[in-house]
Amino acid sequence: MNVWVCVLIFGLLLVIGILSVNVFLLKKAAREINRAFAEKIQNDTNTLIQISSHDTDMRELASSLNTQLKHFNQSRHKFEHGDLELKEAITNISHDLRTPLTAIYGYLKLLQKEECSDAGRTYLTAIENRAEAMKQLTEELFQYTLAVSDTDVMTIEKINLNGILENCISSYYVVLKQNNIIPEIRIPDNKVLRLGNENALTRVLGNIISNAIKYSDGDLNVSLSENGEIVFSNMAYGLDEVQVGRLFDRFYTVETARKSTGLGLAISKTLIEQMNGTITADYENGRLSIHIFLSES
Repeated sequence: MNVWVCVLIFGLLLVIGILSVNVFLLKKAAREINRAFAEKIQNDTNTLIQISSHDTDMRELASSLNTQLKHFNQSRHKFEHGDLELKEAITNISHDLRTPLTAIYGYLKLLQKEECSDAGRTYLTAIENRAEAMKQLTEELFQYTLAVSDTDVMTIEKINLNGILENCISSYYVVLKQNNIIPEIRIPDNKVLRLGNENALTRVLGNIISNAIKYSDGDLNVSLSENGEIVFSNMAYGLDEVQVGRLFDRFYTVETARKSTGLGLAISKTLIEQMNGTITADYENGRLSIHIFLSES
């Protein structure tokens, strides 16, 4: 009797041992598939997932994932190729539009020197305004393709946020005053040094101030904190939370009648992210606030 009990126990132990080995091998195969799948997705390689397990189900799983990876890579290549073609097309169109726009401006200047009726002057002013809007759109299309291009590597270095912010506000001060906007500025005396690119940040700040000129109800608060955060805020009762949530979407415009191309803040978001920073917007009690944060290291 004791012999049969020993045999039974030995058999159970053997089964448990075999099952444990199978579970170990299955977990090992699962880890291999997980690591290989993550590598293929990240590195965009055409190599297949290889596993050491001979289990039929795990090998079928690896084969199925290889098939899906193949389709995924094909779709990704089509998207990247199409995106590159779109950027090149926009760049070429922007260049091509500059020549006729320059000619239009030249003829407008000549017409403005000619004798003309009051109605004719009105028409010329309307044409000039539309030509200016087209010029702005063309320039922002060109700047957007440059901002999202991966061919140019942005130089990241320590920059003085105090000086850049002061210079940018000074350059727009006349325009702000013409629009009856007197900015309230709070900048610390101590230098705030953060990682970034001076030219890119200047362009971002300019876009935000231009946006404030369009949508502000007459005020603009600008502050720089010692932790590296720049905040622009102004009253803008014409907006709502949905519109503010989409301010950084490319080609999104709050009001087409306000001559907004919908690219200025999209360019700003791209540039800030290239500097490893963040830019966000919030809206509370009719006040729009845009926050920029650049890291210290």
